[in-house]
Amino acid sequence: MPGDFHVHTQYCQHGADDKMEAYVLQAIEKGLTHLSFTEHAPLPESFTDPAPHRDSTMDRNMVEAYIMEGKTLQKMYKNDLQINIGFEVDYIRGYEQETQTFLDTYGPEMDDGILSVHMLQAPDKSFFCIDYSEEEFGRAADAFCGLTSLYKAYYDNVQASVEADIGHFKPKRIGHITLIQKFQLAYQKPADFSKERQNILELIKKNGYELDVNTAGLYKPLCKEIYPPVELIESAVQLGIPLVPGSDSHAASGIGKGFKELSAYTLQFPKRINM
Repeated sequence: MPGDFHVHTQYCQHGADDKMEAYVLQAIEKGLTHLSFTEHAPLPESFTDPAPHRDSTMDRNMVEAYIMEGKTLQKMYKNDLQINIGFEVDYIRGYEQETQTFLDTYGPEMDDGILSVHMLQAPDKSFFCIDYSEEEFGRAADAFCGLTSLYKAYYDNVQASVEADIGHFKPKRIGHITLIQKFQLAYQKPADFSKERQNILELIKKNGYELDVNTAGLYKPLCKEIYPPVELIESAVQLGIPLVPGSDSHAASGIGKGFKELSAYTLQFPKRINM
């Protein structure tokens, strides 16, 4: 296993209080050679976090501290672990310019990055954080007048994220592309979106991007599968898309969790984002 390339920290407002060094020590103990800190980048300044507790990302005022702590750990453990510092960046349609401004500012400091969709705008213009909770997902489905429209909006936004021009430092790894299925055991998938998902994979391939193979869904009680599921991973393999493993850990104990389920695949290191 090359490493864990989707990891959050104490700077995440909805994660554990474990210090970044605890993640590093856990990675070393588990025999990993690489670790990417990909903390949730602050949302655009003009955007209001729709999560009930407004805790989707790190505090904007803590970005510099996060980067500095990561760089300190890089030096401390340079002989034991390759540590990458980066962000998981939200793609929010209509906020591309502010997202690019953030990336233009901090991109030179980034070693790694992930581009993900968590926020969707309903027809009434309200936004929802679709992975926040089962209850919030249900409210989103109502606002979209049904699960079919909600799923379609999600995959449309993931496709838009792949196609978006948000500057030189745009993350080239697309995060958990089936996150919409986090609550699938409570809200059954309404239709077959295989065409939309295959199209997203083909766009990822066309653009030379990578796929976040994310084991977190295995441990979500209403999901119980990898993001993306096995059949989509197989399609990505056939297309020659690089598969980059990530635990999406929000606590040090989650480093490398579920990676045994990925043993059948050839996994790769991410490309450096600031090349």
